[in-house]
Formats: sequence, structure tokens, C-alpha cells
Amino acid sequence: MTNGIAAPGRPRNILSDPFVVRANRETVAGELLLTYDPTPGTWMYEWDNDRAEDSKFALSAGLVYRHLPTSMDAAIGIFPDGRTTFAFPGAPPANDLWEVHTRLVSKLNKNFGIIANVYAGDAQANGSDARLIRRYGADIRSLYKKMKFHTFLKFNDWGPYDYHRDFNLTFPMQWMMDISTTTGKPDWFPLPGTRIGVMTTYRTLDKYSPRYSPVQILDPAGNVVPDPNAIGFDNGREWEIRTYIHINISK
Repeated sequence: MTNGIAAPGRPRNILSDPFVVRANRETVAGELLLTYDPTPGTWMYEWDNDRAEDSKFALSAGLVYRHLPTSMDAAIGIFPDGRTTFAFPGAPPANDLWEVHTRLVSKLNKNFGIIANVYAGDAQANGSDARLIRRYGADIRSLYKKMKFHTFLKFNDWGPYDYHRDFNLTFPMQWMMDISTTTGKPDWFPLPGTRIGVMTTYRTLDKYSPRYSPVQILDPAGNVVPDPNAIGFDNGREWEIRTYIHINISK
């Protein structure tokens, strides 16, 4: 059901209708995937390849193109109380999307390894916002003896929570770095363990970001609210430094 139709027509949604078009949206897509893996005994696309891969250099690079000639039915959102659901008033319009992505795995020896994921491309929100974003970034993880290092850098991308994509909330730049050490051998997967570390997070904010407040104004009800569309102000900034101790007690 297209957007902007006259009553009694409305966008369909799974709360009120027995059938909706979401993941089964009409799509014509193509993918080109290139892989270099000199140790095929540890298959590049196995679910636990992060841990099992033993190549000094393995690479997977792909390009995906999607032709989406129609829109979708309405998605479901959650109000700020975290419990009440609602249907969005529409969905993103028809569009063509592309994305390139690369995964690099390098296990130089039994004590040192690095895994990097790099991506760039267009994307649409889950909700009704029609804004098309062009995002790109990289995620890097590394293990060295008892040390674990994790960092990511993202540009013009959604935040870490589902509602960021639902409401199309993006940040101009996001950066995170986490360094930790463990009493045992660190693992590529976030399994329970005893470790101590420090993590820092930094974001810039613009009018598409939550909490962006260059100036405050009075709304028609007399409440003081942020005005993210104010002209002549730089991007906002927020940061956090956190130290932590994870203790795992097992029988």
C-alpha cells in the first residue's frame, strides 16, 4: 500500500493486517564476491572463522547492488517507555542501493592476530523517514597474548541501538576504542571471562542526531525544547571514558 493515499486507505502494518510486505519487498539484486584464502581447510565463511582461521592473510571483498522499485508496508516502532508499540505512518520510498564490504583476517602467529571489516554504501531506515544515508566505516579487532584491542570508526551511520535505524538517527562520526587484558587467553568471541579494561567513545552530532541542542526555544505549549535546525552552529560533541572489571565465576 503506497504512502499518501486517501482514507480509508492507509499503510498496512503487522499490528492491524494479516499480511505485510517488509523483508519480502520486491527486489532485483546482484552480488560480486571475491575471496582469497590460502588455507581452505579453515573455510572463510564458517560461522567460527574468526577463531579458526589460521592464514597469515585472507581476504573477502564484495559488492552488492539492489534495485528496489517499490516501497514497503509500515514497520513497527516502540515508544520511549520501552513497552508500547505503534505502526509508522509509512515506509521509505523506492530506491536503488549499493554497498561494498571487505573482511580481512590475519593470524601472523599463535600470539597475534587481527580482523578488520570495512564497508561503504547507501542504506534506508526501517521506519517512515525517506532520507537516504551514505555511510562508511571500519571495525578492527586484535589479540596479542593476553591483550585484546577493539576499535571502530563510522561516518554518517546509525547509532548502536535498533531505534536509531528505526527513526533514522545518524551521527556524522562515531569512534570507539576498547583495550583489555584477561587472566586467561582472550577469545575472538565475547565469551564470559575475567578481564579488566578501559573503553572510550566519541561522537559528533548534527540535526539528524539525538541529543543535538545548539540552541533552545519555546514550543507552542511554552516548553523549552532544542532547535536542531538552527543555522550557524557547529556539530555537537559527546564523549565518555569508562574503566571496567568483568569477573566470571564458574564451577
